[in-house]
Amino acid sequence: MRVDLFDFHLPQERIALRPVRPRDAARMLVVKGSDAPFEDRGVRDLPQLLRAGDVMVFNDTRVIPAQLEGRRGEARIGVTLHKRVDLRRWQAFVRNAKRVREGDLLEFAADVSALAERRHEDGSFTIAFAGDEPVEVLLERAGRMPLPPYIAGKRETDAEDRKDYQTIFAKEDGAVAAPTASLHFTDRLLQELDDAGVIRTTLTLHVGAGTFLPVKADDTADHQMHAEFGRIDAQTAALLNEARAKGGRIIAAGTTALRLLESAADEDGVIHPFEGDTSIFITPGYTFRAVDGLMTNFHLPKSTLFMLVSALMGLDRMQAAYAHAIEHEYRFYSYGDSSLLLPER
Repeated sequence: MRVDLFDFHLPQERIALRPVRPRDAARMLVVKGSDAPFEDRGVRDLPQLLRAGDVMVFNDTRVIPAQLEGRRGEARIGVTLHKRVDLRRWQAFVRNAKRVREGDLLEFAADVSALAERRHEDGSFTIAFAGDEPVEVLLERAGRMPLPPYIAGKRETDAEDRKDYQTIFAKEDGAVAAPTASLHFTDRLLQELDDAGVIRTTLTLHVGAGTFLPVKADDTADHQMHAEFGRIDAQTAALLNEARAKGGRIIAAGTTALRLLESAADEDGVIHPFEGDTSIFITPGYTFRAVDGLMTNFHLPKSTLFMLVSALMGLDRMQAAYAHAIEHEYRFYSYGDSSLLLPER
């Protein structure tokens, strides 16, 4: 499909630079699969919008301070970690990469350094951190939270982002972008979901920096997704399959959870244990096998994530939903409001 079909105009003032407080006070647009009117609701309404026996699936990845500023000799460079290779090596995107060659030493703040080992075809590098300290310790000392460009370009990252850009489920270190749908959840909201009989479970998908990369191709068929590491254990897979067999719906909290669930499902919709990389790219025409609904924030024009929600609900339906959200002053992107997408199945 032509990428420009997924374009829309978003006024800059609709981009949220800070989250609402409390987290569950965000608004939520409910979009159903028929021609039913859009519903302007709030995240706190979620327990009333789901049914007992439904399962919400959350991503328990934890965002690491994956952005580093430093030098290669006299040249200033910036590094955003993307995907872990092993204990000391990461694939990373490098700002001012034309000044970096294989074998160069990249020096960061607080006596943290890494070797630029290999340049990849997409311009990224594999870098290897020096020393014996765990890389996580080095990043806590020298890194900063990797806010999306549309926020970082408008204000400085600060101490508040260390809390705000981390979900209540964050447990497994490895993401360089937050699974933002889950930023809306609080202990109070989780208790209300429990009281409503909604089942909760988690999986792990370490979101990479590729989620922020623009689609440069003119046609979706020519776009290459970056791979991300994910894991669904056997107990979680069994819980999901059992709930669905009993008539419960699988509701993904965020596109990251949805992409991993779809990667782990077979043609009959059975979800299997999964551990490895996924580069699944979901566009209109895709047949969903694992999920029955999605809670997600509002996404960028011409992004792979807007393509995904258009695949779930229909492109015309989502263009209309986003036009409604803009007209009614919903807040967009990572720190913005939410939507609940419930296609007819």
